[in-house]
Amino acid sequence: MATLDTVFDLFSKKRRRYALYYLDQHSGTVSVDEVVDYVANLESNAPGGNVPDEEYDRIELTLRQVHLPKAAEIDSIEYDRDEGEINIQGTPTEFDAIVTIAKVLEQPG
Repeated sequence: MATLDTVFDLFSKKRRRYALYYLDQHSGTVSVDEVVDYVANLESNAPGGNVPDEEYDRIELTLRQVHLPKAAEIDSIEYDRDEGEINIQGTPTEFDAIVTIAKVLEQPG
């Protein structure tokens, strides 16, 4: 398990928390595009979940360049930038508990 400081740092940015919420619901390999879609829909206030292209591109860029590499500091999350994939394998129970509590407190869309 990562140190408490690392965990708090991981959860310090809303966009990264949203990505972690998505990753916590999955195991195995997911595409970055899936995570971007999920986060964009949560962040969007547009009717029908239609995210303007410019906003979607900003979300994708920050996830690919900042938030997903940071999330990969947890041993059970591997981010392959070249393949555009995230592999999640057996996140620790403590981490799952923190994700669950954060999600309950935040109550994203």
